[in-house]
Amino acid sequence: MDRDEFALAATTNDLTRESEARGAADFIEFRMDKADEPIAQLDSYDGELPIIATNRSQWFGGNAIDHGRLDRLMEAARSDAVEMVDIELETARGKEWVVDEFRETDIELIISFHEFEETPDQSTLNAIIEECTQYGDIAKVATFANDQTDTLRMLNAINTATTDGTKIAGISMGEIGSHVRVLGPLYGSKLGYAPLETDTSEYAPGQISLQRLRSLIEAIKQGETETQIIDGVEESVSASQGFSQTD
Repeated sequence: MDRDEFALAATTNDLTRESEARGAADFIEFRMDKADEPIAQLDSYDGELPIIATNRSQWFGGNAIDHGRLDRLMEAARSDAVEMVDIELETARGKEWVVDEFRETDIELIISFHEFEETPDQSTLNAIIEECTQYGDIAKVATFANDQTDTLRMLNAINTATTDGTKIAGISMGEIGSHVRVLGPLYGSKLGYAPLETDTSEYAPGQISLQRLRSLIEAIKQGETETQIIDGVEESVSASQGFSQTD
């Protein structure tokens, strides 16, 4: 996969569903923290799509307890199917030696930052992205959008980072920010995330299902109007059900 091109990851905790993502996804984001026997799933994985391994702590919106969390993520990094590993910026800050150990496995590192209540001011947001790049290969920054100004701030941050040569995955969480998931690639965002169509219980406000998100992004490439794109986003968001604190 050319990391200079946009890639879409299908988020799931069940690797046996990989076939459902083919044709729409470029990666599987495997949520180990929500999976039953995640290492056993990786050992038996025979899917076609490469894996992004994520083992999110309870402190950062996931389900994993701290004890042994990074050990299990390291074990996943050694799997032939895993091409990228997601590590929280806070973890990288406090345990930089962990970053060095993961680099020895020859996988790419996504350094992620999540803010579930707001979007920082522009200078702070840009600084967070820059700090993520100090530790990893891709900076993933997901913040909650309370208004349209927040979404513009995220798009500007994506554009600025891309212009500076940073590989960025920028996400505005919440219903107001849903269109950033579609328009982000236009500004340079390199990674998007979406649940499988039937994972309605995993939807957070603003998330768009995998096949729908792919079709909306392709519509941009084909030159459909902004009004058509936004209408499609609104339809997708209104169809989603339930809530969970995830990106």
